[in-house]
Amino acid sequence: MTLSLPTTPPREAAPAFDQEKTGLGNYFIANYPPFSFWTKEALPEALAVLQCPPKPDVRLGLYLHIPFCRKRCKFCYFRVYTDKNAREVETYLNALLKEVELYSQAPLIAGRPLDFVYFGGGTPSYLSAAQLHELFDGVKRRLRWEQPREVTFEAEPGTVQREKLVALKELGVTRLSLGVENFSDRILEENGRAHRSPEIFRVYEWAREIGFAQINVDLIAGMVGETWENWRDCIRKTADLQPDSITIYQMELPFNTVYSKEMLQAGQGTHEGIASWPTKRAWVAYAYETLIPLGYDVSSGYTLVRRSSQAKFIYRDELWHGADLIGTGVASFGHLQGVHVQNVDQWDVYLQRLDEGQWPLNRAFRMDAEDALIREMILQLKTGSLDLDYFQQKYQTAVADRFREAWSHLEAERCLERAPDRYRLTREGLMQVDRLLPRFFAEKYQTTRYT
Repeated sequence: MTLSLPTTPPREAAPAFDQEKTGLGNYFIANYPPFSFWTKEALPEALAVLQCPPKPDVRLGLYLHIPFCRKRCKFCYFRVYTDKNAREVETYLNALLKEVELYSQAPLIAGRPLDFVYFGGGTPSYLSAAQLHELFDGVKRRLRWEQPREVTFEAEPGTVQREKLVALKELGVTRLSLGVENFSDRILEENGRAHRSPEIFRVYEWAREIGFAQINVDLIAGMVGETWENWRDCIRKTADLQPDSITIYQMELPFNTVYSKEMLQAGQGTHEGIASWPTKRAWVAYAYETLIPLGYDVSSGYTLVRRSSQAKFIYRDELWHGADLIGTGVASFGHLQGVHVQNVDQWDVYLQRLDEGQWPLNRAFRMDAEDALIREMILQLKTGSLDLDYFQQKYQTAVADRFREAWSHLEAERCLERAPDRYRLTREGLMQVDRLLPRFFAEKYQTTRYT
């Protein structure tokens, strides 16, 4: 079924903001306090909390990092490998299960049911159906898996066969997240993506036939070579698919991407092939303005959900409300009763630690009450709405008063609307939410590199 999209021309970015180019550094706020404050010296805090009983009513999630890819995307900043053979993949999966085993024996984790599970990458769909069965079964033997409310699995279309999707459905995956990014083969190739557009449609049709509860399509606004004409075509094709949810990220350039390294070598501070931030925001705004009349609701500054579906983002929402997360795999992040942790990011060190029965942790950070409050507040603000009573009840803090000056500035900038019990970002605020969040950081965290 082909949907009819609006024919009105898209809004252009305001000329006054044309100087806001896409430069080096992190834009997307994934956590708080900034990662650069996490240290090896805080690791005893993480090891100590693992020996404590869990707090009541705190839900538990599991993240498994599958770091293998066919190619490295030029904008990718994750720890991924494109040169591992079959034996090395098996060695890694065995290590991953050893890490899950360690967590299963810790007093903080033992016996707690998994509420949500996320297989991320890299490319989880790089694994074969047999490897997936082994991995899922291994996790289920070690942790309390009573069909979690949500099991998310990221897939690159070019690595998916129908039988693999059948296996994933049988293993309990509830949300299949397809890394589409763009429908233009020219743009996919330029940005280093391994798949091409025909694979997108083939995999999507299979996934619908097999009956996943939620199919999510990922897009990126601002890939190198993107144009208004092509972006409108991407949104039209996405709308035609009618996925249960749509995630749209804005292209950024952290320091460890291929594009970033090329810029540094050339002595450049910006990438001329990537649209400015105002243009990227305008592209995302166009997507929202187009998709909402077609039956989608806003779920965050990056996500829309189809109104007629039961689509949710439990992984996101639970983490943003303080849930515990076991982060497994090389370079993976976790959160344990107010203590942030990250694993070592070297392949050999990760494998050696687990071969010796040791935790593969690299750095940690224990939050105080103010850190925890700010973390939840800024992350929940990314949904576009903030429940003031929630923070009053959980932290005994009136955030409306605690951050009065910041709220006033947002309102003056037409980014915020106030109600007695709830603050909401305007569409203008929502499209640039990550740019707004650092103003809520504690002063000691405001003048340092994010990572």
